[in-house]
Amino acid sequence: MELTGEIPFQCEVCNKKFLGVTSLNEHIKTHTGQQPFKCEVCNKRFNHSGHLKQHTRTHTGEKPFKCEVCDKRFNRREKLTVHMRTHTGEKPFKCEACDKKFSNGGQLTIHLKIHTGDKPYKCEVCDKRFIYSGPLNEHMRIHTGEKPYKCEVCDKRFSNSGPLNIHMRIHTGEKPFKCEVCDKRFSNSGSLNEHIRRHTGEKPFKCEVCNKGFSGSANLKMHTRTHTGEKPYQCEQCNKMFGQNGHLLIHKRIHTGEKPFKCEVCDKMFSESGDLKKHMRTHTGEKSFKCGICDKRFTKSGNLTVHMRIHTGEKPFKCEVCDKMFRQSGDLKMHTRIHTGEKPFRCEVCDKMFSKSGGLNMHLRTHTGEKLFMCEVCCKRFIGKGELKKHMRMHTGEQPFKCEVCDKRFSHSGNLNQHVKLHTI
Repeated sequence: MELTGEIPFQCEVCNKKFLGVTSLNEHIKTHTGQQPFKCEVCNKRFNHSGHLKQHTRTHTGEKPFKCEVCDKRFNRREKLTVHMRTHTGEKPFKCEACDKKFSNGGQLTIHLKIHTGDKPYKCEVCDKRFIYSGPLNEHMRIHTGEKPYKCEVCDKRFSNSGPLNIHMRIHTGEKPFKCEVCDKRFSNSGSLNEHIRRHTGEKPFKCEVCNKGFSGSANLKMHTRTHTGEKPYQCEQCNKMFGQNGHLLIHKRIHTGEKPFKCEVCDKMFSESGDLKKHMRTHTGEKSFKCGICDKRFTKSGNLTVHMRIHTGEKPFKCEVCDKMFRQSGDLKMHTRIHTGEKPFRCEVCDKMFSKSGGLNMHLRTHTGEKLFMCEVCCKRFIGKGELKKHMRMHTGEQPFKCEVCDKRFSHSGNLNQHVKLHTI
């Protein structure tokens, strides 16, 4: 056929024009409802042989279209086209109301209902309304508890396919979303968007109680529980409640003894990644947290917070028995054992009991003969740091303990106590 630019075949119903009679005949089926092509597996019918061919791949699992960037495969060319935009960043569909852009037309169609306020789909249980039927169907599973999507690797179940797809990347290690600033990769776009705000400093989610800003909505939701006191996550073994699921997962390791984080230097194991990170500073010597008053540096922010109380004089923890004040909750806890007589730490060798774990550790060295602390002057070794400190005064001549009666000074508190008795005779 000679190409003249003419489109000779026209649909009599809608006046749409086609280059060939075959294309016209296939189009007419959309008006007549004719569906001559049937799937041999599920009997679903189609008006176009190409549509049947695409559908058949849902049964065979065939995915002939491959992404050249990340090797992900798709059963339809259109899905590959949309997927490629996650790598190129292309968003050709723009909302005329707010200029927000989208990578596919379906997302734009759903987004437009935000401006129109149209939510035609209503939950019959709780009356919540939805823009689209799909979110309603997924929402209904909250009421029914249905989780039809199962991970084939670990059997974890999900109420919809989206979270399952994201979850699968835990097993595959796939991270298709890359930060253009620092090249860090993420398994889902939401995590990438939240990460980007660390670079921009943007915190669009505000707490209505204290006005604190957050980079992600999930962080705001967790923070809100500090005001409401809500703790929706419960340990099945001891019934302790938690405000965050992550805190519950970490807590469970107390019962299981699981310590999945290992130091590559000394093989010490930890139940939390944060504890491992802090521990690594003992090997690297890194002290990232500096006191603004005396320039002393610390490996942990918590240690700096406690140190600052030396300068401020703050002692926020009070003993309910004798009103003595302490800078740290741990010091108060140990002090309380003076009143209760509690000694929870027992020596496995001689059954001697101690109120502090440090006291037990030092005592154990009397059995092992281990002396970890050495004098840099004379090389004498000691079981505890306190003994070394006392010994060093022999070399330095330091006498920090003074008699309030005669001003005589001593290197040890015990010597001062004996001397004071001379004044009382």
